[in-house]
Amino acid sequence: MISSLNSLQPWGAFFLRLVLGVAMVHHGYAKVVPSHGGDTFAALEHHSRLVASLGLPAWLGIVSALTEFIGGILILLGLFTRFTAFLITINMLVALIMVDRHHGYAGSEYALALLAIALMLFFYGSGACALDRKLGFS
Repeated sequence: MISSLNSLQPWGAFFLRLVLGVAMVHHGYAKVVPSHGGDTFAALEHHSRLVASLGLPAWLGIVSALTEFIGGILILLGLFTRFTAFLITINMLVALIMVDRHHGYAGSEYALALLAIALMLFFYGSGACALDRKLGFS
């Protein structure tokens, strides 16, 4: 029984990769693609101002948005998974510390779950159906 479950581990990582990738693309898209007209730079500028209002450098807003959007795409593809998962881990830690603390960490479960998935992918790799495996990166 245990050996048959062990053989399914790459598929567990694959499904967690899908969850994290979809979540990151969804949240990153809103920060990169403007919803009320304007151009991409307007959306990034808006997110940069939001990040700056938290006392962080504005350029981190651009890094955060691109990490979520492009990182989500890379996670979905299973490309550079460990590196991308590390960047997402840092992004989620900053979100938890700088954003969620203003709410007393109420509702932080979602960010914690994404952080846990990113850490799992960082430590265990991309799993099945990943470009990392095809290219010999894992």
